Amino acid sequence: MLKSMTGFASVSREHEIAAVGVTIRSVNHRYLDLQLRLPSSLASMESGLRALVQGRVGRGRVELAVTTRSLQPPSVEVSLNGPLAEALSATMKTAHANGLVEGGLTPGDLLRFPQAVITQEQEPSEAAREALRNVVTETVEAALEELDAMRTREGQFLADDLATRCETMASLVERFETAASEGEEGLRHRLRQRIEDLRSHAPSVEDEAIAQELGKFAARSDVSEELTRLRGHLTHWAGLVGGNEPCGRKLDFLLQEMNREVNTLGAKIEGARTSELVVSAKAELEKLREQVQNVE
Repeated sequence: MLKSMTGFASVSREHEIAAVGVTIRSVNHRYLDLQLRLPSSLASMESGLRALVQGRVGRGRVELAVTTRSLQPPSVEVSLNGPLAEALSATMKTAHANGLVEGGLTPGDLLRFPQAVITQEQEPSEAAREALRNVVTETVEAALEELDAMRTREGQFLADDLATRCETMASLVERFETAASEGEEGLRHRLRQRIEDLRSHAPSVEDEAIAQELGKFAARSDVSEELTRLRGHLTHWAGLVGGNEPCGRKLDFLLQEMNREVNTLGAKIEGARTSELVVSAKAELEKLREQVQNVE
């Protein structure tokens, strides 16, 4: 099924320890270009999340952002800087003995000194970290589901438009064939007249030589192979669009091949209608190419 490279999804999940938010944006790109923005606490998950995205997205520039917000008060450990407190106490005793201060070191005095009391936030337990990682993974998977659904819906619109334009190209191929037949008949008529003129002015011209030249010209003007290849490209196109694999780059290659065949037809087919058909075919191929730039 055809998919667009453009999409957006935003999903949130809550766990007893944290709320998780995931946002995914995707736009056109020649290859898969994945940009991740994660909190530093989830840095170890980057490779796993990349693998998740790569399993669902074949092509496009994808930006994945994950945010977390703690839902529990932090666990804090408070401890006394023993060596510093002892040094402060000894200094205060000396000052008191020298009559410089009155009384000893109080708790309030101790708290006024930087680093006398150490406050440190406790790291979550391994079980809590594992639970958070699971929630993040589930949220990313849900966001990828939404992104895939949106890209699929957009892809259906693209498929309908491309199918209409391919029908137009198929009708142009038939018109090329008709123009080629008409051009061939006109060419034969002109050649017959030219041969008669040659014979009237140069009776010694051999029939075999004339036949050889006619054969060469006919070979150069035959477009059956080009028409067959164009029809084959359109059939291949339909198979790719109806398949399950990303096909944007293959469709782009087919367009290049079809454009080459149209150029050859324009060079080979005789007649005034040919130029008009070539212009119409190239315009249709350009419209196809613009749409294919959006296909995964």
